[in-house]
Amino acid sequence: MSESAKRPSAAHTAYTVTKELILSGELPGGSLISEGEIAERVRVSRTPVREAFLRLESEELLTLHPKRGAVVAPVPPGEAADVLELRLALERSAAERIARAGLPDEHHERMRELLRRQRALAEAADVDRFAEADESFHRCIVEASGNRLAGRFYATLGDRQRRMSISALRPRPERLSLLADEHEALLGHLRDGDGAAFASALLGHLTATHGSPWPSRASDEAPATQHSVRPRPYPANDA
Repeated sequence: MSESAKRPSAAHTAYTVTKELILSGELPGGSLISEGEIAERVRVSRTPVREAFLRLESEELLTLHPKRGAVVAPVPPGEAADVLELRLALERSAAERIARAGLPDEHHERMRELLRRQRALAEAADVDRFAEADESFHRCIVEASGNRLAGRFYATLGDRQRRMSISALRPRPERLSLLADEHEALLGHLRDGDGAAFASALLGHLTATHGSPWPSRASDEAPATQHSVRPRPYPANDA
């Protein structure tokens, strides 16, 4: 294979660079960027940048404005809570399956490897790369359950998960070492086949970093009806 065939396309390079700027928070929500800015940074023409912007718009990371450029899409209201609720459901279900079938050795070793990496990144206070390792660790939990549909769906949350983690942890880099400790505890519950303990620890783990998945709303003060049922945390004794 020729060297040019191995090299990523200009459009792909523009896409990955722009996406990284967004997910890392270097381009926060609401930022206006132009094709020319990215073209200059990546040293390509505007045509592949336009293609990259269209792809990022399809992923809901950019909103395009003809003749003006593109605006980085802010995280929509309620999306963070939606992501956390899905993560809780998928990871809790994965833990229950692992409790029944056991934790595969390859996934156990992979999670141990990720823990070692997280401790090194915590020591270096590298929030961006820690967020990547954090997403990989939690995705590995779902993959270890053997539910391929759940694993594929969980992977679609990765970009949102990473963006949320960087936003939450950048002001609190001292929390990185605590997160690694909490991941160690979660792995211990999986190894022990204790789905209930895992569910309880996971809820505390996510809440300490991101806040409650079920923030109080004004409508919550009204009596619940069949049309306004508030989600509740998973009880630790129903796994």
